[in-house]
Amino acid sequence: AELFSAPTEKREANPKLQIPKFLHSEARNCDYLVLWLDCDKEGENICFEVINSVRDAMKPPQNRHEQIIFRARFSAITEKDIKQAMKQLVEPNENESLSVDARQELDLRIGCAFTRFQTKFFQNKYGNLDSALISYGPCQTPTLGFCVERHDRIASFKPEPYYVLSVKVTTASQKTLTLDWDRIRIFDNEVANVYYQMVKQKTEAIVTNVTKKEKAKQRPLALNTVELMRVASSGLNMGPHHAMSLAEKLYTQGYISYPRTETTSYPENFDIRGILQLQSKSSEWGKDVQELLSGTMTRPRKGHDAGDHPPITPMKLATRNELDADSWKIYDYISRHFIATVCAL
Repeated sequence: AELFSAPTEKREANPKLQIPKFLHSEARNCDYLVLWLDCDKEGENICFEVINSVRDAMKPPQNRHEQIIFRARFSAITEKDIKQAMKQLVEPNENESLSVDARQELDLRIGCAFTRFQTKFFQNKYGNLDSALISYGPCQTPTLGFCVERHDRIASFKPEPYYVLSVKVTTASQKTLTLDWDRIRIFDNEVANVYYQMVKQKTEAIVTNVTKKEKAKQRPLALNTVELMRVASSGLNMGPHHAMSLAEKLYTQGYISYPRTETTSYPENFDIRGILQLQSKSSEWGKDVQELLSGTMTRPRKGHDAGDHPPITPMKLATRNELDADSWKIYDYISRHFIATVCAL
C-alpha cells in the first residue's frame, strides 16, 4: 500500500553529466529563454525541467508583467518554419507537462506494485523460476498478452491437407494463362482426383462468360505515425523502433516534418503546392509532380485533426545518394504518400 502513497522525487538520469549544473551556468545573466524542444507532451515536460534548472540564474524580469520565458512551436526544421516559430513565440504549456508527470508517476507506482506482486506470485508457483524479477508495465504487459494470445493460436493450429486444381492453357495468340479453380480448394483426395481426371481428358477450354470490373482505390489520407509504422512493418520490412529512429533522423536533418503525429488532415493554410514545387525537381517522381502542378492536382481527403502536429510530409528534396538505403526507403514512402494524397483518381 505504501507504494501508492509514498512521495516521489525526480533525480538526474545521469548525474555524471551534470546537465542541470551546465544549463544553470549557461543561463547566468541571460535576459530571456526561448525553448526549442520537441513539440509534443514529452518535449513540454523537458521544457519545464530546463526552466527549473535555469530560472534562478537568469536576470529577473524588470516588472512582474514582463515575460522572459518563451516556447517555440514548430513541426519542421526548415528555415521558413523556424522563422515562423520565432515570430509567434508562446508560453510553455504547464498543463501538458503536468500530464506527463502524472503518467510517469502512475507508471512508476503501478509498475512497482504489480512487479513486486507478480514476482512473488510466480516464484511461489514455480519454485525453479530462474528470474529474480518479473517486471510489469501498464502498456507493455497487455501488449505482451496480445502477443501470447496470437502465439497460442498459431501453436494450437492443426493443419489439414487440401488439394487445388490449376490448369495452364495456351490461347490462340500463343499466350499462356493459368486458370484458377472456382472452388479454390478441396479437402477430399478422392473427389479431387475425380475432377483431376475429368480435366485431364479435355484438350480444349471453352470461355462461357466474360465479366469486366473496374475498381478505383481512394487516395490515401494524409500520413500519420501509426500508418507510417504499419507500412514500414508490412511493406518495408522494418521494425517500428528502427523505422521511427530513421524518421526522427530525417526530421532532424530537415528532410521531413515532425514524425510523431496522430493527425491525418492537412490544415487549411497548409502549403501543399509549395512542397510539390520542391518535389517537382526529383529525378524519381518529378514528372508526375509537374503534371499535378499543371492542373491535375485535387483536394486531399478530409481526415482527422488530432490537434497535435500536421501530417508527416517531405520538407526538403533528397536523392538516393544523400541517404543510406533504409533512410531512403522511409523518405521515398513519405514523399510518394504525400503526392498520392493530392492525385486525381
